[in-house]
Amino acid sequence: MPRLPILLLAVLLAGPRLSAAEPAWLAASPGLELHVASDGVDTADGRAGRPFATLERARDEIRARKAAGLPPGGITVRIQPGTYELARPLELDARDAGTAISPIVWRAAAGEVRLAASRALPSLLPVADATVLARLDPTSKGAVQQADLKALGITAYGEMGGGFGLSVLPGLEVFADDVPLHPARYPNRGFMTVAKVHGATPVAMLGYHGVKEGIITLADDRALRWAAEPDAFLHGYWFWDWADQRQRIASIDAAQKTITLAQPWHRYGYRATQHAYAFNLLCELDEAGEWYLDRSSGTLYVWPPAGASRITVSVLPTVITAKGLSHTAFLGFTIEGARTHGMVLAGCDDCVVAACTLRNHGSWALRVDGGHRVSVLGCDVTGTGDGGIGLEGGDRATLTPGGHLVENCHLHHYARWNRVYRPGVSLGGVGNALRRSLIHHAPHQAVGFSGNEHIIDGNEMHNVCEETNDAGVIYAWNDWAGRGNRISDNFIHHAYGLDGKGCMGIYLDDNFSSGIITGNLLVDVHRAVLLGGGRDHVVENNAFVDCFRALSIDARGLTWRAYGQEGLTQKLKALPYTQEPWASRYPRLLTLLEDQPMAPKGVVVRRNIGWGGKFDAIDKAAKPFIAVGDNLVDVDPQFVDAARGDYRLKPGSPAFALGFTALPLDRMGLYADALRASWPVMHAVDRLERPAKPTNQPK
Repeated sequence: MPRLPILLLAVLLAGPRLSAAEPAWLAASPGLELHVASDGVDTADGRAGRPFATLERARDEIRARKAAGLPPGGITVRIQPGTYELARPLELDARDAGTAISPIVWRAAAGEVRLAASRALPSLLPVADATVLARLDPTSKGAVQQADLKALGITAYGEMGGGFGLSVLPGLEVFADDVPLHPARYPNRGFMTVAKVHGATPVAMLGYHGVKEGIITLADDRALRWAAEPDAFLHGYWFWDWADQRQRIASIDAAQKTITLAQPWHRYGYRATQHAYAFNLLCELDEAGEWYLDRSSGTLYVWPPAGASRITVSVLPTVITAKGLSHTAFLGFTIEGARTHGMVLAGCDDCVVAACTLRNHGSWALRVDGGHRVSVLGCDVTGTGDGGIGLEGGDRATLTPGGHLVENCHLHHYARWNRVYRPGVSLGGVGNALRRSLIHHAPHQAVGFSGNEHIIDGNEMHNVCEETNDAGVIYAWNDWAGRGNRISDNFIHHAYGLDGKGCMGIYLDDNFSSGIITGNLLVDVHRAVLLGGGRDHVVENNAFVDCFRALSIDARGLTWRAYGQEGLTQKLKALPYTQEPWASRYPRLLTLLEDQPMAPKGVVVRRNIGWGGKFDAIDKAAKPFIAVGDNLVDVDPQFVDAARGDYRLKPGSPAFALGFTALPLDRMGLYADALRASWPVMHAVDRLERPAKPTNQPK
């Protein structure tokens, strides 16, 4: 099956109107065409029979043509199939912008067009050095191969590190046939348990006890093998299951069986029973898909997966960076292999990234910072070291929307390196949207948002938060003023947390307020909705099916998190909430500080379905403030065929008598479209084995 659907190939070749999601300006009649091909030459004129060789040459030609006046219909740069290993990132600015009647369109021709920040390695060689062979695990001898990166001119490798609250990236990375490989580690899957912690400075938080110093004993004695490794690391969830850190091993005391980690130590400290694994160890390169880089010699050791035909390493920081662009589109590319972000659009207005595959980047696939109305449509995103797509735009002071949009995108297996708080999609600022997308298989969040008036609508999300607990599929934190955000008509399912212990479907944490949660279907989620002490939430017309807890509401601001009032007040007062348009838009903020601000007032829960599991777990301290009514709980809602995943309600469902409105199940998740990077989209759902019927559910 070709990577792109036939319909998309046709429209990428032909031009006008691609999709209902396409901005009107992109449908302008084609104007001038320039061509780029892998066998082109930059001294040519860019016509169809005389293509340029590089994207930079095409950019410079656009600048020259613009100086003479943009032609009606703008300029299309048509790039022929092939792999373009960039010598440097493609850098664009306002000189490269189009207009509404003369846009600039960078368009892939039929077939795959790879824009690569990585470098393909020539044939690997057998390992012959006796010292290296002695360090390798016996199972790997003959399978591990090597490449001399210095001889290839690759001498900058970056520094490893990262974790919770940190931005350090992996540096050089290795890929085999477009699949990320990982630094040699132990164990190859899962974690080791921290058996003991050692230190003179005790740490106590919320009833948990540990120490400040990073001196630990693991339950596994394997660490005794690593004493001679020059650059060994541990990656651990050292105190909380949502706060990891990658740390270099400073020393190993074989007699005491202790490991001392290099400083700085983790901000929360270390406690027994937590978990970690070791990596960047030549002696643990013992299965296909692992690699190790000797940074002193520049020698890369790889055990290639069976049948691998192409090994690449990341080289450039980015593929495309743009500042101040407008009316510019990027259509149909594969963008891969950057050490940081695949694409960065900063201060850009009315731009489109569509039908692209963005994969295997050390940080984010795409960052949109500032500007207005950037649309990311039909893209596939996978294999990123941080999150997937980040949208930041709009002005909170004036509540001016950014208008950025992610729609019909497929994001999965992201956050490979920095594992927490790197969501598939991040929304910040004011008035941005995530619609009709599919997000799955990640260690932490699917969506993180902050600010005001974002829309998270019609998406499907499953099997995220797989490596963490106290985590949310959709998550926001600690803001009374974060109002007007709408979470509607989403399908969230099969999300459990690490070992099935602690994942929330929608988690509005630590007094985040005023979420509008309506029309969602949540199935087999550990806790479907958790409202952590915030105010003015509306939870209406949702269906919670086979969730351990459907609805959890607490009054933490009146109890253990009362200390947070000062910080929340500072955030509120930093905004012009007593002035227009804030005063009219959010009148409840005007009296909040005089109205028990830490109490969860104004929360409404009505016309929801709760079937299987426990419907509500509302703290005693919160109950006086919560309005609950007209919910169908532990009464068969009469789904058409829940066992087969058909959650339509039969016409006689008792939910309708309570005013429940049928959920728009046919508009949750991806849809076939000319601007989809691939179709059909395949994804597997991993299910945690649970009892066939919760004990409190009627037969």
